[in-house]
Amino acid sequence: MGDHVVVISTGVSSNEAAPAARGAGADRRVRRTRTAIRNALLELCVEREFSALTVEDVLERADIARATFYAHYRSKEDVLVDLAHKLASDRAGRIAQHEAKHPEGFTGDPVRIVFEHAQAHRDVYLVILQGAGDGRALREFFDLTSRQAEALFRARAEHAGVEPRVPLPLVARAWAGEVIGTLVWWLSEDTGLPADEVAALLSDLSVRGRRWASGSSED
Repeated sequence: MGDHVVVISTGVSSNEAAPAARGAGADRRVRRTRTAIRNALLELCVEREFSALTVEDVLERADIARATFYAHYRSKEDVLVDLAHKLASDRAGRIAQHEAKHPEGFTGDPVRIVFEHAQAHRDVYLVILQGAGDGRALREFFDLTSRQAEALFRARAEHAGVEPRVPLPLVARAWAGEVIGTLVWWLSEDTGLPADEVAALLSDLSVRGRRWASGSSED
């Protein structure tokens, strides 16, 4: 989950660029430090329970001073919240790239992207979705997922020129709850279902409804 820094030439003289360069250098140092802290926490979470970890453990693993840690975060819970935000942002970027090509929606691909993303970052998803720490990371991850879904559904409705029959905040939170609940089950249990298959099942459920999914007659 490392950050990628893109350097763009400004075309100005070295004297003019010096203040900006110093600022950019400081920004890079901040990003590197925060990335090192996040990665240290994630590595430790794979080895033991979040509740058993201390800030000292993170300092030692990231090889940073206590003052450096507290210049960026107040607690290990803050680091986990930052991880949740980075995860949601990365996932949203991938979905946005797909939606730019398929704005009509209901392809099932965004759900597949969510599950493939979770599969690629299984360890951090599990820590967040299981409510580690004070549960704030999970709450914020759910809120971010809901807001991103609402924006997506609103853009689709506007593109199609239709008026939603159900308030979109409700639709988005219902969707987020369904997806996150399924992710917890899928990542925690040995379901034997690959990402694309569980995503396809959820898409069928979304389009056809629970009555169809449960095997009841559609009459």
